[in-house]
Amino acid sequence: MKHPLQDALAAIVGADGILLDDAVRARHTNAIRSEPLKARLLVRPRGTSQVAAVLAACHGVRCPVVTHGGLTGLVHGCDADGDDVIVSLERMNAIEEISPAQRVAVVQAGVTLQQLQEAAEAAGLFFPLDLGARGSATIGGMVSTNAGGNRVIRYGMMRELVLGLEAVLADGTVLSSLNRVLKNNTGYDLKQLFIGAEGTLGVVTRVVVRLRERPISHDVALIAVPGFAQVGGLLKHMDGVLGGSLSAFEVMWREFHELVTTPPARGRAALPREHPFYVLVESLGGQIEQDTARFETALGEAMEVGLIADAALARSDRERAAFWALRDDVAQMGRDGPAIAYDVSLPFEATERYVSAVKVAVMNRWPQGRCWAYGHLGDGNVHLVMSVGAADASTHSAMDAIVYPPLAELGGAVSAEHGIGLEKKEWLSVSRSEVEISLMRALKSTLDPRGILNPGNLF
Repeated sequence: MKHPLQDALAAIVGADGILLDDAVRARHTNAIRSEPLKARLLVRPRGTSQVAAVLAACHGVRCPVVTHGGLTGLVHGCDADGDDVIVSLERMNAIEEISPAQRVAVVQAGVTLQQLQEAAEAAGLFFPLDLGARGSATIGGMVSTNAGGNRVIRYGMMRELVLGLEAVLADGTVLSSLNRVLKNNTGYDLKQLFIGAEGTLGVVTRVVVRLRERPISHDVALIAVPGFAQVGGLLKHMDGVLGGSLSAFEVMWREFHELVTTPPARGRAALPREHPFYVLVESLGGQIEQDTARFETALGEAMEVGLIADAALARSDRERAAFWALRDDVAQMGRDGPAIAYDVSLPFEATERYVSAVKVAVMNRWPQGRCWAYGHLGDGNVHLVMSVGAADASTHSAMDAIVYPPLAELGGAVSAEHGIGLEKKEWLSVSRSEVEISLMRALKSTLDPRGILNPGNLF
């Protein structure tokens, strides 16, 4: 049976801008999970005006719209069914401008993170946000989920790097708020409504991002740490001694480090596997010899006071890449069966106690299971991944009940980077009050009164 909007949408984007039925189902809901799309129609606009026309058509008949970027999220935030219209921004992938003087870039929402990073580098600049899915994650999706990644400790999340944006509202109205200046204190900062909104308030089509000067020095070390107290001490020490150049502080629990340094993993251990924690420390600066000397001095001082048990210093780009590849090799956790991943944040001082309690509870419930922990502990973000031989709905629900409730009393968040989507919405109240959720609902009903944008997400 023909989709009711097929002809109207084809008239907007052209016949080659529409995918139907089997062509849609040949795609997947996520770059990691292999679940085919269930919707019947996917539209690929080439610009903001086409997005506006598509949304106006859908709004007129109350047809749900789900926006697709790079599909690297982990919370089922892009699922669509039946007659839902998927709007993929894959063709809106132009870098419209890079201004070396202003240090900004204007990009369309379908530009990938790697495209932006490479274009900035070619202009002698630097886009600092980085994450493992850089080759497929899109700027529009990263804005919509307020992506974080590896360098939040120094540069902040996506919210701190967006100066302005353009978005299309549910009825097709175009809100163009492409601010290019760092200081603009002229009333409500409307772009913030769409950053982290997960496509529920509008479709982000163009973004003005802040660039930085390209770092000259790049120092990386893989460090073995004797205990969690020393992890905290090392963070404070390195951040203080490096004087603001600390750009990443990635922690791997022993089980994760062992997994990614043991065949069939490609990574190899640069340090003995006997230590309880391994920390990847990165510093970016502007003076090669001085910065490297300061980095090595900081490591030496930390070792003298017992914060470090052992360390390996990267001496080349190849060695730096090899250390980072260990941290990014998250696919290894699914090599023996389906894995369930969690992305939470909490105060640093509660992290070890929380992770230990979750591991104990998981192993008590599933004695044959495995549990790995790692994450961006410099900004309080922990990733927990469990493999217990099954990943059906009942298993996932039982595991959620272990992972999420303790975060309430700790002042933590059920999502640090990936958003709420469909997967975490029943747990939103762990991290947000009734008043906050009520205000979110009011914003949703104001900007999307017919509820067509990414319906079912968040609430």
